[in-house]
Amino acid sequence: MPAIMRTTAARLSALYLILFAICAVFLVVYMTSLSVRMLTAQTRDAIHEEVASLDLAYQRGGLPRLVRVMEMRARQPGANLYLIADATGSILGGNVESLEPGVLDTTGWTTRPFAYQRYGETRSQQDGGRSPGPHDAVAQVLRLPNGMILLVGRDLGEPEKFRKVVRRSLMAALGMMGFGAFLIWFFVGRHALKRIDSVSEASNEIMGGDLTRRLPVTGAGDEFDRLSENLNSMLDRIAALNEGLRQVSDNIAHDLKTPLTRLRNRADAALSGDADDAACREALEQTIAESDQLIRTFNAILMISRLEAGYSAESTQTIELDATLADVVELYEPLAEEQGVVLVGTTKEALRIEGNRELIGQALSNIVDNAIKYSARADEEPAGEAPRVTVSLERSKQEARLVVTDNGPGIPASDRERATERFVRLEASRTQPGSGLGLSLAKAVMKFHGGRLELSGGDRGLSVAMVFPLGKTA
Repeated sequence: MPAIMRTTAARLSALYLILFAICAVFLVVYMTSLSVRMLTAQTRDAIHEEVASLDLAYQRGGLPRLVRVMEMRARQPGANLYLIADATGSILGGNVESLEPGVLDTTGWTTRPFAYQRYGETRSQQDGGRSPGPHDAVAQVLRLPNGMILLVGRDLGEPEKFRKVVRRSLMAALGMMGFGAFLIWFFVGRHALKRIDSVSEASNEIMGGDLTRRLPVTGAGDEFDRLSENLNSMLDRIAALNEGLRQVSDNIAHDLKTPLTRLRNRADAALSGDADDAACREALEQTIAESDQLIRTFNAILMISRLEAGYSAESTQTIELDATLADVVELYEPLAEEQGVVLVGTTKEALRIEGNRELIGQALSNIVDNAIKYSARADEEPAGEAPRVTVSLERSKQEARLVVTDNGPGIPASDRERATERFVRLEASRTQPGSGLGLSLAKAVMKFHGGRLELSGGDRGLSVAMVFPLGKTA
């Protein structure tokens, strides 16, 4: 029970139970008092009617007729109380044997219920009987012109029985509902406690190192299931990030080992006694080139990590995508011409977005560089078809699409998702320069801008689309 009471569900249930009990008790008291008031009002109305009837009999036949009518009505089953007494209070007739002292001293309605005893209710103790005790009644006391006293009343036994029946019924109903509410509260609290215990157990196992464990989901669709599903999604995301970190660490160790080894060998060769000044200078130049490539690789890794984390110190502003396209095409035209690739830029519509010009330019440059690098050589293509790279800008509904298309060997559909991961290079021989971070950086830039990177293509060639959502600045 103490463990159950520490749960929020049990505390709320207990609060509701207390409020329900208070309301139910108020309802019992109100219904009981209302029933008594209604019965009392009915009793007074009945006595008023009876007094009016007796007054009519007295006016028609005087005291003898009044006494005869009273005696006749007093002998009927369930009769009212009838009493006629002299001026001193001595009972002369009626169906009342004795009264509580002081009742006949007043005139009008009695101020409170009084005790009385009917004729014929007392049985002899020798016969084994016993007195049933006094009854309670209300009455109206009248004084006749000759000084005699007339009392007409009604027993409160029936109203009191009705009141007790109502009270007992309501109390029984209250007890049953309270017991049922307690059972529901107890079992609901236990169920909630079991759910919380299962979540706590799973959490302890996860903290203990079992990162494959997930919080239980019963399928009920309640708040516990929604919380478990959200936490499981968070755990899946954490697991994916950990796996990505492990892969990045492995790739860094694998891909950076070779250039670092080359740096070490060149430095060792430069320090050997056989190297002349020209050889040392060449070794130093190659070392600087390798160092610059390593610095670019680490900068790319840092930039990808910052962008994937959703944070960047770079500012955003309204930029023109057609201008960015033109700048990148102009920048890579000499390289494309040198490698025998036709580079073409086309713009169907001038579009503007909110973004970072440098990041978008860097991502587009990486994609164009890859397209030029991996485009087929002229002598590898069918006659009349030269290597070609096209950079286009177009609108598609509420999206801007920067598309880079080439007619090179392309990427198989099964490898396109993997191609955007860090340090992934699909070229088995790795004869082309690069670190395998170009598409990864482009994907991170698109995520930072709320867009996406799409790879598609047919039998030959590859199409890489940078898809930006268009806002009010489009």
